Amino acid sequence: MPEITPDRLQQFACMRATAGEIFASTLKNASIEAAFARHVHCERRVLRIGDDLHPLDSYSRVFVVSIGKAAHTMADALQAQIGGSLEGIVVSPEGNGSSTDLSSINSAAINSAAIDHASTNQASTNQVRGFRYFLAGHPTPNAESARAADAILKSLRGLDSAALVIFMISGGGSSLVERPIDDEISLPDLAATYRTLVHSGAPIAEINAIRKHLSAVKGGRLAQAAYPAQQVSILVSDVPSNTPDALASGPTMPDSSSIHDCDQIAEKYHLVSQFPESVAGLFRQHALEETPKSDDPAFVRARWWTVLSNQVAIDQASAAATRAGFAVDVDNSCDDWPYDKAASHLLHRLRELRRSASRVCLISGGEVTVTVRDGGVGGRNQQFALACAEQIAGEDITVLSAGTDGIDGNSPAAGAVVDGSTLDRAARSGEANAARNALAAFNAYPLFEALGDAVMTGPTGNNLRDLRILLAY
Repeated sequence: MPEITPDRLQQFACMRATAGEIFASTLKNASIEAAFARHVHCERRVLRIGDDLHPLDSYSRVFVVSIGKAAHTMADALQAQIGGSLEGIVVSPEGNGSSTDLSSINSAAINSAAIDHASTNQASTNQVRGFRYFLAGHPTPNAESARAADAILKSLRGLDSAALVIFMISGGGSSLVERPIDDEISLPDLAATYRTLVHSGAPIAEINAIRKHLSAVKGGRLAQAAYPAQQVSILVSDVPSNTPDALASGPTMPDSSSIHDCDQIAEKYHLVSQFPESVAGLFRQHALEETPKSDDPAFVRARWWTVLSNQVAIDQASAAATRAGFAVDVDNSCDDWPYDKAASHLLHRLRELRRSASRVCLISGGEVTVTVRDGGVGGRNQQFALACAEQIAGEDITVLSAGTDGIDGNSPAAGAVVDGSTLDRAARSGEANAARNALAAFNAYPLFEALGDAVMTGPTGNNLRDLRILLAY
């Protein structure tokens, strides 16, 4: 490994700052406010969503249901368009009632893409007028998740064909609004099932297929509850573009997954023996109820518009990297790959690009998978970054991996940034194998916190999946 001189350490620090600035710029420009300005507009009480027009005064009632990590931000943006005449329900994660003020991003942050979120307020002090708020559990449902589900179902079932329901769905909604489909399944049993699914290593689409079939609100069942009202869903997507009904487990969309799919997924990951008996019994007895499909009457008067997605984040990151003087390429082929396989693939691709340009940036969107075996503190982005650090020791390469929601696993970080000096700096901390031990224990966050290389943003009030930024120079 080439010697890490003071000059090289300074160069590495500058490139970590550059990676952080690219990520910070992405968060700024892929915002809910910008998306609503492009896709949602209200003039003279006529609301345009995508290509659809909704004369608001022609409806007997307009009711809004906003669910997910971006729930408050979306409700705020919709109110800014329509005015103060809205009513509805907002369900967001505990401690994430409102978003970080993205206008205050510190683009000069040296190594953490830090966001000054001193102005962040809880929903209890910054609620959108006319909405009832629930701060529910994530990534597993809690009692507030059930109360939110009951409140939404009760409100929707009271609507008639002259009403309009505006659903606003973003990532994280799967756990935030929940009611078991079977009365025999307790909320603790459902939460235990969620934990098993999240730790299984299965991609989100497969996890959500099972969630849908165990839920009274997912897989199109909120749309069934709202029938016969007219429905429109505004989506901020944190799922692959070819599986839009996986977003928040598709509460307002026809379900493309089936009971047969659930059985195959459970067998593939050996899940039934890990589920609580109330859930395992449904699988053993083949007693799952099928979710509504595209021919269900609930979807005749329903429309869906995706206003933000991971592709928007990729485009914004690419533009920021181009402005920073990098030749940019995009590789999303490792979406839902194991983190170590994705690290090897992307670094190989980066080195290939480096042969034809002096400064190259490889952007990768989507999510990698991690099967959690120990009780460390970290997340898939920090695990991916640490895996990269082992492969780039001494090289002029910088890698940042972070979640656009500002949350990575069970840590307070959004992700981490590593480079050719990471292993050397970790070893200087007093433990020669610090990085390798942290990787093996799924305990990356304490190491990155000690190095100052954790990407700290705070909750962003948005979720467009993860972003990986790889720089070679």
